[in-house]
Amino acid sequence: MAKLDAVLTIAGTDPSGGAGIMADLKSFQARETYGMAVVTSVVAQNTQGVRAVQHITPDMVDQQLSCVFEDIEPQAIKTGMLAQVEIINIVASYLKDYSKPYVLDPVMVATSGDRLIEEEAIEALKSKLLPLATLITPNLPEAEVLVGRSLSDEASIIQAGYEIQDKYHVKNVIIKGGHATGLAKDYLFLENEGLMTLSSERIDTVHTHGTGCTFAAVATAELGKGKTIVEAVKTAKAFITSAIKNAPELGKGHGPVNHLSYKG
Repeated sequence: MAKLDAVLTIAGTDPSGGAGIMADLKSFQARETYGMAVVTSVVAQNTQGVRAVQHITPDMVDQQLSCVFEDIEPQAIKTGMLAQVEIINIVASYLKDYSKPYVLDPVMVATSGDRLIEEEAIEALKSKLLPLATLITPNLPEAEVLVGRSLSDEASIIQAGYEIQDKYHVKNVIIKGGHATGLAKDYLFLENEGLMTLSSERIDTVHTHGTGCTFAAVATAELGKGKTIVEAVKTAKAFITSAIKNAPELGKGHGPVNHLSYKG
């Protein structure tokens, strides 16, 4: 067996298995990488919504990260739910000297609409982590938080992408258009290379739980294997389109996607 590239997710949980580190680890495995996970918050949620959240203590987050870094250095890192300033500060302390790819999924609101991050933590995320990221993967509502206004058409989305790059010193940004209408169109703003769009059919379904986590995790796995930003994002787009189209139709709300369907 060839040596596997190790990739790490730093995020919250989902006991129903569709989002958070559970989705991340499934995605890492599906893309033939070795997945590791540091838990930041334990979330009682399912396809219908979030019932309760308990944050892991900052010291325990630090201890988990220390264990990973001193033993198996990840080839790429993804962060998801980072709900508190103290946790963000600890994660930033590990990432500031980390030279390999780092994908930041700015998790703020669950698919169900439940808020997952404290207001002060949003500001810490902007100042401490965005500048360290190789790629950030906001959906439209998250991009709106980052620029502080609504994004109602393609022109406003394109303006926002360049603004996020410039304002927060982010190398690469993909604004995912899953919350818009028409084609499922994503906007990739590349470091020094301008704008690239990726379109796919829009699938009429409620089974979209964990799509953001999954997309970012696949991109992280691909970057960990040495793929370029464009290659990683294209694979993530194809993976999530297949995963939504072939959703297992589980749960009574926004069901999970199928992490085993993509064969590319």
